Amino acid sequence: MKVWIDQDLCTGDGLCEEIAPDVFVLLDDGLAYVKDGDDVLSSPGGAESLAPVSDDQLEAVIESAEECPGECIFLEA
Repeated sequence: MKVWIDQDLCTGDGLCEEIAPDVFVLLDDGLAYVKDGDDVLSSPGGAESLAPVSDDQLEAVIESAEECPGECIFLEA
């Protein structure tokens, strides 16, 4: 499973980072991005920045997507 964030839809609430801090991070631009380990996938971001989701993080990532007010978190198989 992989995850990405559509920054055009991101409201910057930070719920994703609270729920799954190992997968999501808010940057200085006020938008959320995904992380692949220690690397923040912010260039270019969006669908071009797919990050793998480990099995132990999958539940938190799904919860983040469900709770996101901007509905900007997308999971792909």
